[in-house]
Amino acid sequence: MIIYADKILVKIVSGVIGVIVVALLVVLVGSKPNADQVARSPLLGQPAPSVSGTTIDGEPFVLGRRKGSWVVLNFFNSTCVPCINEHPLLVDFVKREASNPNRAEFYTVINDDDDDAVRAFFSKNGGTWSKLLDDNGAIAVAFGVARVPETWIIDPNGVVRVRITGELSEGLLEAQLDTLRNEFTS
Repeated sequence: MIIYADKILVKIVSGVIGVIVVALLVVLVGSKPNADQVARSPLLGQPAPSVSGTTIDGEPFVLGRRKGSWVVLNFFNSTCVPCINEHPLLVDFVKREASNPNRAEFYTVINDDDDDAVRAFFSKNGGTWSKLLDDNGAIAVAFGVARVPETWIIDPNGVVRVRITGELSEGLLEAQLDTLRNEFTS
């Protein structure tokens, strides 16, 4: 009789553990890691790092010369799944910004990627904005980028205002920028 009760107890405990494991898998599969996280940084409220370089097309870029404009930097890699997922949102964002008289300048900062792979990605998926080379990682280091994608907003005075880590969700970038524009003009 004791052996029979032990077998029943083992079956019950195994069943409960199985249910818990299945529930955890459902939660993990259904969640987005670090999505839409407006993150803290010591750079927030400070002048943007003095970074410069060239675009993938060989044009010079100096962030300090962007003063007077809102600037959005999106750190990117063509093999990064969250970067790929958010790309259509960025294409739409840039299209909408084009008609805004107070539009933001948008730049992709290429993080540890092959130029040909980046060109192929943008040729296939759209996005005619400037892409900055960060071959030695100096731009990522200056901004303290932990991993891609990361998106930064810099105000017209050259001050860092927002850092978003992880994949963007629809409307997040626009909402952050609109809030900043309203605060800036008030």
